[in-house]
Amino acid sequence: MVKRRLIGGIILCFALTTVIAAEPPTTAIIGTPPQPAWSQLNSQQKDTLAPLAKDWDKMENIRRKKWLGIAERYPSMKRDEQQRMQDRMQEWATLTPDQRAKIRGSYKDFNQLPPEQKQVVKQKWEAYTNLPPEQQQRVRESGKSSRLLTPGDGPTSAAASTPTTPSLPAEATTKSTTTESTYR
Repeated sequence: MVKRRLIGGIILCFALTTVIAAEPPTTAIIGTPPQPAWSQLNSQQKDTLAPLAKDWDKMENIRRKKWLGIAERYPSMKRDEQQRMQDRMQEWATLTPDQRAKIRGSYKDFNQLPPEQKQVVKQKWEAYTNLPPEQQQRVRESGKSSRLLTPGDGPTSAAASTPTTPSLPAEATTKSTTTESTYR
C-alpha cells in the first residue's frame, strides 16, 4: 500500500514537472496551407487563370488561394465582368515583380487613408480616367501623378482643384491598378 502511494506520488511529481518544464509556444504561426500546383488545377480553373499559368508555380500560397477564390466566383460573374477580369489578369501577368510590389504598396497606402481622403483619391481617379489618352500621358509624364497619397494633397490642394491634371500615383496609370485588391 505504501509502495503504491510512493509510486503514485513519483509519477504525479514527474507529470507535474514535465508540464511545468515544457515551454509554452511564444508565437503561433498561422499560414496558408499549400495550394495546388498548376498541373493539379481542374480545366475550369486553368481556363480562368490562364494568364497566370507561367507564374502560378512560383506564387506564394496566399496569392494562389486568392486567385482560386476568383476562379471559383468567375462562372457567376456577368460576361463584361469576366472580360474585365481576364483583361486585368493579362495586364497583371505582364508586370514585373517590382511593379507588382509597387502596386501592392500603393493599395496598402490607399487602404490606410481616412475615408474623406479616399474619396478625394477616387474623385481624382475618375477625373483622370475621363481624360483623353493624350492628356493622361501628359499627366504621367509631368510627374504630378506621384503625389496622390502624400499628406496635404487634400481637396484644398491645387491639384485637386484642377480637374484636367489630377494627381495620381504613377502606378495608377494602368487599368490594372483599379482593382489592386484582386491581385494582392
